[in-house]
Amino acid sequence: VQLQASGGGLVQTGGSLRLSCAASGRRFSSYAMGWFRQAPGKEREFVANINWSGGDTYYADSVKGRFTISRDNAKNVLYLQMNSLKPEDTAVYFCAADRRPPQTADLVSVWGQGTQVTVSS
Repeated sequence: VQLQASGGGLVQTGGSLRLSCAASGRRFSSYAMGWFRQAPGKEREFVANINWSGGDTYYADSVKGRFTISRDNAKNVLYLQMNSLKPEDTAVYFCAADRRPPQTADLVSVWGQGTQVTVSS
């Protein structure tokens, strides 16, 4: 599967953005998916993941209650709805695919290219 992330941009504190990750190639619905982010000078960190059906989701404590991960298997798209954004959410956001819900960056098998999210204070 190949992944293409989009939807990043510049937003003020408290604003919202929706990221998308379009998948092509092998069956999207057979993969668990996730979002990670990487701020300048920091390691890539886990944000959220979702199982193949969309029935199970899991979030990092730092985004719980503000971000929502979802997927549309008919359209081969993964989403990340980000609300109540904070300056500390500023990072490059990456989508990821794996056989199990990805939570550790080093173990991810497929990465999309990143999309920049910048939250101004």
